[in-house]
Amino acid sequence: MWTARLVKFFLPSCGIIQAAYISDTEGTALTNGEAITFAIRIAQQLKALGLKQDDVVGIVGTNTTYLMPVVLGCLLNGTPFHAVSPWQDEDTIKHLFSITRPKLIFCDGKCFQRLSIIARILKSHVYTLKDHRLGMPRVEDLLEPTKAELYYVPETLLLGGEHTVAILCTSGTTGLPKAVCISNSACLFDFGFVTGQDVLLSFSTIDWSAGMFNMLFSCCHGSTRIITDRPYTPEYMIQLVEKYKVTLLTVVPQQVASLLKAPTLNKQRLASIRFVSVGGGSCYVANLLKLQEFLVSGQISYGYALTECGGVAANMGVAKPSSVGRIVPGVRVKILDEAGRSLGHGETGEILVHNGKVWNGYYANPNESKRMQDYQGWFHTGDMGYFDNENYLHIVERKEDLLRFHGAQYCPQEIEQVIAELPDVIEACVFGLWNEVDGDPAAAAVVKIPGSRLTEMDIVEYVAKRLVVEHKQLHCGVFFLPELPKTGSGKVLRQQARDQALGKKWADHGNGH
Repeated sequence: MWTARLVKFFLPSCGIIQAAYISDTEGTALTNGEAITFAIRIAQQLKALGLKQDDVVGIVGTNTTYLMPVVLGCLLNGTPFHAVSPWQDEDTIKHLFSITRPKLIFCDGKCFQRLSIIARILKSHVYTLKDHRLGMPRVEDLLEPTKAELYYVPETLLLGGEHTVAILCTSGTTGLPKAVCISNSACLFDFGFVTGQDVLLSFSTIDWSAGMFNMLFSCCHGSTRIITDRPYTPEYMIQLVEKYKVTLLTVVPQQVASLLKAPTLNKQRLASIRFVSVGGGSCYVANLLKLQEFLVSGQISYGYALTECGGVAANMGVAKPSSVGRIVPGVRVKILDEAGRSLGHGETGEILVHNGKVWNGYYANPNESKRMQDYQGWFHTGDMGYFDNENYLHIVERKEDLLRFHGAQYCPQEIEQVIAELPDVIEACVFGLWNEVDGDPAAAAVVKIPGSRLTEMDIVEYVAKRLVVEHKQLHCGVFFLPELPKTGSGKVLRQQARDQALGKKWADHGNGH
């Protein structure tokens, strides 16, 4: 049982006086002993409030001092927590909490206005985690000593490994996010290269799987975790790495892209890093290779994972940077064509995954759950890919993102990888502009470094030289944007990027450009 394992690892093996985490922005730190004590008190309070294992606790917060004790308190009490991004809009928060109907919600004070209506409808108790509001309960109210905390025993999970302990959200790139159930058994694995001496840093919040597992790994391995509620910038991340001697850095591809363009970046400033873990989407090959050059004694790890079924493939180092690696132990993968036939090496089709674990589906959404996982337990990922002759998995594109020009199919991601090779490009998003004659001729929204003289035609001509076939050309040109629209977890919203690019074009025409 994970909750029993939590107490076992968190106290004797980690040392109760070692820092569990340090908040750079709040100037606070909690030792392992303090963190587990607060977690036990919160668990006792949850039980006293009548929260059971079939109830839900909502969380809408950034990485702040008492967030981890709240999460651990939920785990100890066996009450699932539903983490929602603190950057979601009011309608999305209302949509998500109307699904899980949390009886208790923890939130940052600045998020309260966006969830106040749904909380009132659900009659949910709300506690603030920071930026407290006058007259509102706050998390510190649950941290007062109790008479029985020294004798506390975690609740036994009634469903064991099949019990839902967390609820995360899908990225929402194709519509409203869904609530993904994470089981107890899905949390029962070790992050092999984390030790008690490591210092971890990630800007991801716990509504994203990388943020949640970063927290859980640091607990079970006794590492020190650096947290901040300040927005990411390349310079700020470099400062944190230097200040706290970070050894394990978790980033998304967009952060890699902007980090490499930071004028103050050098090898010495990243000298403490042992591992950089890249997740949350496809990272440009050119950027992986550049990043490795800045790591004096560190390696890059990246792979392929889904919120619904966890890790699928892992790659260590940059020997095969275009691949997401080999399949992790305990997982099976097959590649199917449109007729459902299994494909061999080098043949592209939809990736299906089987991890041998129970998945409780999307919360209160059986129809979508059945679309995602079939009756035999195979997850239909919607991602297109293939295995090479050395059994390395390659991701080509999302199934719905594949486009056609004059009947010939192309992958936007392939063109994006080529555009990213240009030194002045930070990131790019390729999309089609459909017409009934050509189909979907390609265009690109591109973010370039400030002050760059790179022109739209420079990019069009470079792609033409690198990808000589007609259907992979940027027939509809290039649109420069100051940034690309993204989800809270950093995934690019392709349709919104398209709309912004076209909106900018017409605005420029209206201004006489």
